[in-house]
Amino acid sequence: MTIPLVAGATLRLLELPARADAAPSPLIRAYTAVRNASLAEETGRTDDAVTAETMLPLLYSDADVARTQWYIERGGEVIGCVPLNVYQDDDAATAMGTIALLRKHWGQGIGTAALSHVEHFARDKGLRKLLCWNEHHEQGAVGTVPSPTGFGTVPNDHTARFLQRHGFTLEQIERASTLVWDPTTRRRLQDLHADAVAHATDYRIVQWMLPTPEEFIDGYAWLKSRMSTDVPDAELGMPIETWDADRVRRHDARYAGKGETVQVTAAEHIATGELCAFNELVIDQHPTSKTDQRDTLVLSGHRGHRLGMLLKTAGLLSWREQHPDSPHVMTYNAEENRPMLSINEAIGFAPIAYEGAWKKVLR
Repeated sequence: MTIPLVAGATLRLLELPARADAAPSPLIRAYTAVRNASLAEETGRTDDAVTAETMLPLLYSDADVARTQWYIERGGEVIGCVPLNVYQDDDAATAMGTIALLRKHWGQGIGTAALSHVEHFARDKGLRKLLCWNEHHEQGAVGTVPSPTGFGTVPNDHTARFLQRHGFTLEQIERASTLVWDPTTRRRLQDLHADAVAHATDYRIVQWMLPTPEEFIDGYAWLKSRMSTDVPDAELGMPIETWDADRVRRHDARYAGKGETVQVTAAEHIATGELCAFNELVIDQHPTSKTDQRDTLVLSGHRGHRLGMLLKTAGLLSWREQHPDSPHVMTYNAEENRPMLSINEAIGFAPIAYEGAWKKVLR
């Protein structure tokens, strides 16, 4: 399928090999290279770059997300990536996507034409809402865009103006923060952990590496399901996710397919045996890569016992023993999530960037 856009550009459906474990085709390698380059242009960082071998398994649909990818071609070269991921929860009415176009091709109507096709495709599929997350910067900004939550603003840069021009509204701001390991980090974590232990006497830490052990799989599934209901969502209206043991196994297999290592640190309520809080740390196969802190949640009925601090410090201390060459840890939090931000700040995380979470309701 080839769709003419403007300025000599075309939009083409990305064809995938029959198997996710196949060798990446030259087209997949070009798509990955443009994805990495566009992300580096947006963020100024390269630590989220992936290889084509890692990217390929991420492109396939599964029972939880239906994935479609197009690429933008001009003059025989790939110049943009257009992924659209449709969440299968909540009647498959919500999708997340982006137009990742190399900067030298901006301002010629290519992104606008590609977005028009994506919206037409989404409406035909019965989608009612498009979501996207973009990092924003001062360069080229004209003022700021305030968050409707009342917490923070983002620069009204080229991307923000593009999204607003095409009917997207800013719903939430996420803070990107990093913890850089230095000679003081371990002692600070140990002190904070000891204090948290003293306040969480009704709980104990349990920890595992994916794949999830059978004894924890149901509790982990419940905690993962609460990530879609118990974290600040502003007016994004993220789909409520249903998790069971099979979905956890698919989740674990997806990480394994990417060659990533995942540590889960959870809090177990001693009296009931309930898993009531968890934290995830992730690294790829390269020992000097950054670490990603992914989901962290304390169930509402167990808050007020410093479980967030307990989990994060326990996880980071054990993680450092296993991955001493990972230089820093990166995490994202809603700017209105003051309890979690306070924990991160005490640990030593510092903000490095801000993302806007944008939504468009399809009519």
